Amino acid sequence: MSAEFVDTNVLVYAHDTSAGAKRAAASDLIARLVAERSGCLSVQVLMELAATLTRKIPKPLAPDAAAEIVRDFATWTAFAPVPGDVVMALAIAQRNRISFWDAMIVRAAAALGAEILWSEDLADGQTYEGVLVRNPFRG
Repeated sequence: MSAEFVDTNVLVYAHDTSAGAKRAAASDLIARLVAERSGCLSVQVLMELAATLTRKIPKPLAPDAAAEIVRDFATWTAFAPVPGDVVMALAIAQRNRISFWDAMIVRAAAALGAEILWSEDLADGQTYEGVLVRNPFRG
């Protein structure tokens, strides 16, 4: 089974009660990845998820509730960057003209051998470092 990397925004939508159709699409994707045991992410994604769920969504979650969600996703295969990954992300950002933080996501997905990176932040259908970006909220 191939690995599929999930960006923060997808995980946030799955837990944001105000997200409407995006919540349903994100939840369906996550359910499939759990069933197939093919989901992966990074420590960066887990940190962004915690911060967003507790502060940035319309109805923020209590820290204990957010911690439970983070614990659940922490069971997935996770990429923990080392200093060399930061240097590699800088090169990815420059080469692809994307933000450093998006480049860190691309670096993590590539390092984990993901074939797909689920995100709405990067260009749908674009391949970065051998990883195909798919937007789960497009048609």
